[in-house]
Amino acid sequence: MPETRLLLKHSGDPEYRAIAGYMAEGGYVGLKKALTMERQAVIDEVKKSGLRGRGGAGFPTWMKWNSVPKEKTKPHYVLCNADEGEPGTFKDKELMENTPHLMIEGMIIGGYAIQAEVGYVYIRAEFMDCARAIKMAIDEAYENGFLGKNILGSGWDHDIYVHMGAGSYECGEENAMMRSLMGERGMPGLKFPHAPFPTIEGLWNLPTLINNVESFACVPHIVVNGGDWYAMIGASTKNSRGTKIFSVSGHVNKPGNYEIEFGMPLMELLELAGGMKGGELKACVPGGSSVPMINKEQCEKAIIGYEELVEVGTMVGSGGCIFLNEHTCIVTFIWRTTLFYARESCGKCTPCREGSGRLVAALARLRSGDDAQKTAALRDIDELVTVMRSASLCGLGQMAVSPATSALQDFRQAVGAPKGANT
Repeated sequence: MPETRLLLKHSGDPEYRAIAGYMAEGGYVGLKKALTMERQAVIDEVKKSGLRGRGGAGFPTWMKWNSVPKEKTKPHYVLCNADEGEPGTFKDKELMENTPHLMIEGMIIGGYAIQAEVGYVYIRAEFMDCARAIKMAIDEAYENGFLGKNILGSGWDHDIYVHMGAGSYECGEENAMMRSLMGERGMPGLKFPHAPFPTIEGLWNLPTLINNVESFACVPHIVVNGGDWYAMIGASTKNSRGTKIFSVSGHVNKPGNYEIEFGMPLMELLELAGGMKGGELKACVPGGSSVPMINKEQCEKAIIGYEELVEVGTMVGSGGCIFLNEHTCIVTFIWRTTLFYARESCGKCTPCREGSGRLVAALARLRSGDDAQKTAALRDIDELVTVMRSASLCGLGQMAVSPATSALQDFRQAVGAPKGANT
């Protein structure tokens, strides 16, 4: 099965980055059409499309849009999560650098649908090229009447601003991101049911719609072609529609971003990336380093879809697909991954702050200890996983244990092999 390039169709065309080239290929037709529709009709098309959040959670996009209060009594905001920090994921970076207007148009349509006058793009500090591309696209959109006052004579005003983060992985979490944008320290807060959803109380305690870069980039295609058209893409799966960009890396011959239709076998994605490099396939982390690892046998059964990947013990996640060959030391891989999460912990809650560091230490003993140390380390890991998964305040602590739990489930026997053996 070949790629189905919808979002990345013009990624290699430098002219598409500028508004003239973008409009020559049908850019902003979706916005023009949306402004002639009732706001609820726009949301209904997104519902028909079956679009789910491409940032990792896979939550139905239309539900977020539809949960913003219909009776507007106070300002509404749109926030684009462009803080792509998941190890192994680099799709949003390419979208922002090579197709910036696609994301901007999707944000404007989202703003119209929820009656928002202001939007923000939260970009991580390291993405300077992305920020320049987005700022240039915003300026061009203003010059051509797609942003600002009375957009295309609709009587609706909308402005978009770029906000640079400080390079914190934690600020990819929506509550921490909103706090950072408001000038506070980037830490998570209470979530539903202990606190309202952001669509009710988000930025400055006002209704806020938050979507990922890739999610917004899908919206113009849905509005132009209709939700039913989009829903036909990926229709072979249970409940995954459209295309998904996977950032393929690890031991492959052609690492890069590949846009595929849901329903493709995982092994075909590996073929698109040129196959394995340096040895046979041993394991794969399909959706970014925080999703569960699967072994070769599971990879051979895996179909790419939200429910389908869960059936083999993993997740679509953000699409950071890392293939590992037979020479990979699994314990070293998960130790390094867990070390990243320990260093990125914001420190707010004890289970994550203390647990992640102890988990790293236990994995270090598992790498180099004797049999007695390994046995004790495995016991400690089991206890830490239980506490961190159940008591951490946000997804960082809850998902930081996934590399260890999934890898040890499949490779536990290898972990107990004699010292120096390849595990």
